[in-house]
Amino acid sequence: MGTAHRRRSRLQVAVGLLAASVATATPAAADSGPEPSACPAEIAVAATCYTGQDSHGAHYAIAIPEDWNRSLVVHAHGGPDLTDASDPARAPEDLARWSVMVEEGYAWAGSAYRRGGYGTRMGAADTETVRRLFVSTFGEPRRTYLHGQSWGGNVAAKAAEIHRGYDGVLLTNGVLAGGSRGYDYRVDLRVVYQHYCGNHPRPSEPQYPLWMGLRADSAMTPAGLRARLRECTGHDSPAERTAAQQRNLTDILAVTKIPERALESHLRFATFTFRDIVHKRLDGRNPFSNRAVRYTGSHDDAALNAGVERFSADPSARRDLSFDSDPTGLVTVPVLTLHAIGDPTAFVEHESAYRASLRGSFSGHRLVQTFTTETEHSALSDAGYATAMSALDRWAESGHRPSAAAIARECPRFNEVYGTGCFFDPAYRPADYSARVYARPGGLRWPALSPVEELVLRHRPGVGISP
Repeated sequence: MGTAHRRRSRLQVAVGLLAASVATATPAAADSGPEPSACPAEIAVAATCYTGQDSHGAHYAIAIPEDWNRSLVVHAHGGPDLTDASDPARAPEDLARWSVMVEEGYAWAGSAYRRGGYGTRMGAADTETVRRLFVSTFGEPRRTYLHGQSWGGNVAAKAAEIHRGYDGVLLTNGVLAGGSRGYDYRVDLRVVYQHYCGNHPRPSEPQYPLWMGLRADSAMTPAGLRARLRECTGHDSPAERTAAQQRNLTDILAVTKIPERALESHLRFATFTFRDIVHKRLDGRNPFSNRAVRYTGSHDDAALNAGVERFSADPSARRDLSFDSDPTGLVTVPVLTLHAIGDPTAFVEHESAYRASLRGSFSGHRLVQTFTTETEHSALSDAGYATAMSALDRWAESGHRPSAAAIARECPRFNEVYGTGCFFDPAYRPADYSARVYARPGGLRWPALSPVEELVLRHRPGVGISP
């Protein structure tokens, strides 16, 4: 039996096991039911909206347009937020941001998740719960689609692998390299920043390994972190920036390849979200590594590489983070991605990592990737969202996989309605993930878990990140 045939046989077994596990899963208990609520002002069509809280404590929002096309978009939100409990304002805010889905005739449902903090599978489970709540209350839609943006793209990608009941997936500006590799550039930022700045922590403060982001009991706030960034680099005061601050800033940006406008947000993530991942989700274990990375681009690479803090991941922590968040590519429905080429937060090269995952699971034919010349992360053109949803809907209905060029040609029709611009670049192809993010020589293979390993670990107690 050839190698390719053996791999396909293992994949077929994995698909069978996954189908069996889904068939025997016990649905989450429903809450008291959605209650009518005022729709966000951003929804420009007649619609009825609802809010509620599910049995796990996750707040959610639902909208059904008066002229409903009988299909549903289930939204997975980004972040992660770092609140302790579910935020009742979060889902209505997401509904307002993606009101274009309702205006295009789709019902919309989104969960705020049962808590803040990291947990990709938790988000996927709560997203599936709100889908089931919609079905139990309003009936089975004609078709159901998953949509996730930013970290929500990671959540939606995992939900599509774990749960059935979806006819297609739209991932926009998604963090699609997964947790075990998708935050490596923030790991690099954390250690490079400290090498040049030495104020996070200061020498006079309690010391801790930088992979934990921040010690568990630290009282630092985002404002305090911003002050330290300003102190070292003159980040938000260029007119007053000293020569020493400019050199620090130039070196940090050159080595990490992070855009200056996103530097503070990435450092916040590498501080506060890393603390959440390490202390609250992984019991203090380290999932990150930079042991063999050679950093380049500074005014003195030899000094940088000799002085930067080094560490290796705890294999169990890296496994658990990988199990929680890394896409295996094992999808059975059409997946359309939309990504801004100039996304300063989830670099467009995440798409290359995701493409490799699907190809590794023989699902590459289920993926179409589109790119736009936009330069923002948190929101894209409404005309682009509408175009992408229309293309995904036709693909799911007809079975005919569209091309990026054909999708781009459809955009002007939607722009006549929304007037937000068409920015598709059908000729664009992102570079390999390692072209933007330093590779980890000697690290885990990619993807970190195979589909079969994913299924085995799913039934092993104590593996992964607790909800």
